[in-house]
Amino acid sequence: MKMKGFEKCIVKSINKTFGSKRALNNFSLTFNKGEFVTFLGPSGCGKSTALNCISGLIPITSGEIYIDHECIDDSVNKVPAEKRGFGMVFQNYALFPHLNVYNNIAFGPQLTKASKEAIREKVTRVLKLVHLEGYEEKFPSQMSGGEQQRVAIARCIVMEPRLLMLDEPLSNLDAKLRIDMRYELKTLHERLQITTIYVTHDQQEALALSDRIVVMKSGDIQQVGTPADIYRRPANLFVADFMGFKNIWPAIITGVKENGEEMEFAIAVDGISLISKGTFTCNDQGRKEGLLNAFRNGKNVFTAIRPEDVLIEDSTINKIDSQVRIVEYLGQLCQISAIHQNGTRIDLKSESLIKVHEIIPLWIHPEKILIFPEE
Repeated sequence: MKMKGFEKCIVKSINKTFGSKRALNNFSLTFNKGEFVTFLGPSGCGKSTALNCISGLIPITSGEIYIDHECIDDSVNKVPAEKRGFGMVFQNYALFPHLNVYNNIAFGPQLTKASKEAIREKVTRVLKLVHLEGYEEKFPSQMSGGEQQRVAIARCIVMEPRLLMLDEPLSNLDAKLRIDMRYELKTLHERLQITTIYVTHDQQEALALSDRIVVMKSGDIQQVGTPADIYRRPANLFVADFMGFKNIWPAIITGVKENGEEMEFAIAVDGISLISKGTFTCNDQGRKEGLLNAFRNGKNVFTAIRPEDVLIEDSTINKIDSQVRIVEYLGQLCQISAIHQNGTRIDLKSESLIKVHEIIPLWIHPEKILIFPEE
């Protein structure tokens, strides 16, 4: 099945207010043909509002939206949602309970007055795409949540939208079904190559599905990047915290060394001495100069360290011997919370079963310690 396409969807400086509350603040983004873009952030950050503004379901307060060179939304022009050629899949599926699977999917094509033969061909094709062949006569009440969600997706793509929009489509499913449906969505996108905007608060979903991730907070874009960029190089402390850097400690810079492309920062966390290192290419010169300015001696900062980067290992630097307080067995890994003698809590993960109250040697590689200015 070939989807109607476009080269770019350009969103320029979208603002949205509800009364005195600003839900979107200068939201600007370009979506490329065939790209899978995820809006990621906590509840209330504006990700669903952004999706609904782009779709036309919610009027924008100001800004512009273009499909290639055609303006579909600004202060003068407004193409209604039903004429934008976008497809929407909602969190609650929104299926017609009185219609069987075939008629749920055929509902849209029937409104276009296509022939019965053409409609049947389209419905048969999308049922195969979502692996629901033989389900034509079933009603939504006779199906599992995952099956209903696939019907909702089929009902959307049967209309051959030029942009597919999914608003937390997996949040009502149990853990195993979410993983299964994540795989189905990834496979479907690779088959159709349809430009997709996906909304979620689940970091794993975003990392697994996306070409690019847009991290949002309070109506503002915090960072846009590939999953690897967002995971490894968070732009600020909020992104680091949201993406799983649990060991966030207040610290102070006690020394700075510059050695060619490598920067080394000595930091103190309530009496614990740590070294943080970063390597920068010539393209990062501006970032390097910014770091030298932000992280001078005596500056207050925050660390950000992933639990999986805290190793049970002895070392001469970045050593934080601590007492185990909590061990959560998760199957392949144990999630451990330990306390240093100064009271600092350290979260880590280990394949070994560690005993509560045991004193363990902990080590963190200098390149795994990110530091951020006070915010």
